[in-house]
Amino acid sequence: MLTDSVIRRPRSVGVMLLAMVVLFATASKAQTEVQAETQAGSPPAMTAPDDWAQVDEPLPGPQRIIGPFGGGCIAGAEALPEQGVGYQAVDLERNRHYGHASLIDYIEQLGWRVDHAGFGPMLVGDMAQPLGGPMPYGHVSHQTGLDVDIWFRLDLPLLEPSEREGLEQPILVDPHTQRLDERWSDQHAELIRLAADDPRVGRIFVDSAVKRDLCEREWDDRSWLRLIRPWHSHDEHLHVRLRCPPDQPECIDQPPPPPGDGCQALSPTPRPQTYPQPSRSLPPACRTLLAP
Repeated sequence: MLTDSVIRRPRSVGVMLLAMVVLFATASKAQTEVQAETQAGSPPAMTAPDDWAQVDEPLPGPQRIIGPFGGGCIAGAEALPEQGVGYQAVDLERNRHYGHASLIDYIEQLGWRVDHAGFGPMLVGDMAQPLGGPMPYGHVSHQTGLDVDIWFRLDLPLLEPSEREGLEQPILVDPHTQRLDERWSDQHAELIRLAADDPRVGRIFVDSAVKRDLCEREWDDRSWLRLIRPWHSHDEHLHVRLRCPPDQPECIDQPPPPPGDGCQALSPTPRPQTYPQPSRSLPPACRTLLAP
């Protein structure tokens, strides 16, 4: 009897332990599901960059910009025509040529001015994804349909769309001297001036060497130089950012640049060793665009 009781006692304990494990696992699963539901309804909304990159088309309906340039989204975005007077879009397979109507109009108007100036076509790079939002690579901003990259390369004729993929994008700033190389021209400087000559422009990001060159030139009107902001990794393109349109109350704008032309005490802006990742913390309203 003693032997039998010794044998059966571990079996009883094992059954109890198994029941406790099952009960704990069930409770843990339920708690996890409750936490997931709670987090789903709590700001800020958390989304992975790949979610936004997997969307093929804009959300139809009225245009609605939500959040700041580096942590927002856009509904009702428009696609930039692949080419127009004075411009052609490049790297179309990225599916990043969407924006607010004001940005589409801005690019088309700038193309007209570039063509009238007698050079171009200019190459239009990344704008925003169909719903905006964070990109898996390449940019921290470009999330609300108000940013556009315009390449400094001005030597190409109008190409077929298939020929515009993977084009070389020459860097015009020497990484050792932090000075512009011999390929920099008056046309590049004029392109930036034309890009700044629009009241919708909030900022234009360029390398510090580019800003220095613009500051050293003689201009009848120097007020637009205030908009030109030195920033690293803009040594082969200019990055135009428009201000929030007046009819977009959910769009979060940047403060205006400091007064003056910004030409004093310019420091080099070399490319960093590592780049920051785009924000994954977006306004809660952006979640509804991914799963309307």
